[in-house]
Amino acid sequence: MVTSAARELHPADEPEHIARAMRLADVFAARAPAHDRDASFPFENFADLSREGLLALTVPAALGGGGAGARDATRVLGIIGKADPSTALVLSMHYIQHLVMARSTRWPGRLSRKLAKETVEGVALINALRVEPELGSPARGGLPATTARRTETGWRLTGKKIYSTGAPILKWYSVWAKTDEQETRVGLFLVPAGLPGTRIEETWDHLGLRASGSHTVIFDDVVFPLDYEIDVRTPDDWKVPDVTQATVHAIFVAAIYDGIARAARDWLVTFLKQRVPANLGAALATLPRMQEVVGAIEARLAVNARLIDSFAADFDNGFPLSAIESNIIKLTVTNNAAAVVEDALSLTSNHGLSRTNPLERHYRDVLCGRVHTPQDDATRVSAGRSALGV
Repeated sequence: MVTSAARELHPADEPEHIARAMRLADVFAARAPAHDRDASFPFENFADLSREGLLALTVPAALGGGGAGARDATRVLGIIGKADPSTALVLSMHYIQHLVMARSTRWPGRLSRKLAKETVEGVALINALRVEPELGSPARGGLPATTARRTETGWRLTGKKIYSTGAPILKWYSVWAKTDEQETRVGLFLVPAGLPGTRIEETWDHLGLRASGSHTVIFDDVVFPLDYEIDVRTPDDWKVPDVTQATVHAIFVAAIYDGIARAARDWLVTFLKQRVPANLGAALATLPRMQEVVGAIEARLAVNARLIDSFAADFDNGFPLSAIESNIIKLTVTNNAAAVVEDALSLTSNHGLSRTNPLERHYRDVLCGRVHTPQDDATRVSAGRSALGV
């Protein structure tokens, strides 16, 4: 028996969108094992999220959305991440884009309003497509190979993007590409999904987050309108990161992996209460060793909760934040989450690694946090350089 993914203690005056997310969580948790096993995409989850108004959570209220900030978004992502982290990951990328649209002075207003209207009215997700085979993570620098060529009739885009989370369902791509101009510029172009010359290669066959549909998207001379240029600048102008993008990305990712750890904790507690070895004659939960490890798990999760909530609240309240600080919180939360699941495994022997039990899936999923951008080594190097002034 697995503790319900929605059964958490919350104040009576919770916003309605939190209650809606909690209602969906049990449904998503029941679907998650099959989607993980088959690496199939959970289209039905996004239909449910749309029906409940949760796809438009971070769309400004003036445009018909939920008007939520980072704090409410992290709450929803934690709830959905506990139920099905693959769904939460796709959702988080969509939330980030709409928060950036709402706050950015560089996003064309006409385009941000258009995408807001679409996601209020239906399933119209967007994600940034940035990673390439040769480039690796764009967070580590370098120009993309994907190239946008300006013509009289429109931009013509050619290139390949890997790890394109949510590829099967996306309606819009925010594509990181360089121009072929004499003075090269680099930046984001808004590309509608499904245009001629676009194809998805189903390359995602991962250890964890198997239902995220993070496939490869290939563009072969894809034509889109000239006024779908979002934010294209000289490479030097990108040296200062977009604070909104960097901070909410890190905290949203952290909330998802924390959700995975909480699902593992719930399964473990149920297991320890119900497991009664014949030689003990009592539940494993009665042993001091078990109580100590579960206590350590609770400590890590308590720290995570405070870090996520306080940082997201600071973001909403306009406190000055840095990308380095947000990345440190992501590093701390995701490593705490991985340690929680590893501690759970240490108490469950073969049971925890059996594919009939969800702890095995939670372990595979939580390990992805260690390689999820921003990676731990890059975070530590940036923090060290800042402290040393080099």
